[in-house]
Amino acid sequence: MRPIFLIGYMGCGKSTLGRMVSSLTGIDFIDLDNYIEGRYHASVSQLFAERGEHGFRDLERAMLHEVGEFEDVIVACGGGTPCFFDNMDWMNAHGTTVFLDTSTDKLFARLKRGRHKRPLIADKTDDELREFIITALDGRMPHYSKAAIVFKSDLMESEKLATGRRFVEELNIH
Repeated sequence: MRPIFLIGYMGCGKSTLGRMVSSLTGIDFIDLDNYIEGRYHASVSQLFAERGEHGFRDLERAMLHEVGEFEDVIVACGGGTPCFFDNMDWMNAHGTTVFLDTSTDKLFARLKRGRHKRPLIADKTDDELREFIITALDGRMPHYSKAAIVFKSDLMESEKLATGRRFVEELNIH
């Protein structure tokens, strides 16, 4: 099976769904940010600080190409991964891309709860966070909309197992 690339904004449930699908199917799961951190022995935040965004995006692209050569794998990409270089076109050519479409209200609720774990949004007020999400989504949608499949992920918290099973059925994963 060619790789399945999960894409979408932070907080949409890429890692949660990827782990769930892995446990339901036995397919390996890779969180691209964790993969990068393991290879470079540094956090994404540290790599951004040391290399700048362009330097980080270069190594992110290299690691995307590496994991994209694996078979029987589901990959949770960073929220910005599809938006740089030719990453989205490359993922579409080398696997199946799935955009986890999540409402702004649901993203806001999830990110508000977990913002302390995300340096990019940790210091934002609620109003600033909501505006940040809206602006970022607007800029990223042209990339996300190139996904082969759109999957609604609003019910991840309340119906995690059912959402995972629905995903497996819709993509016909065995």
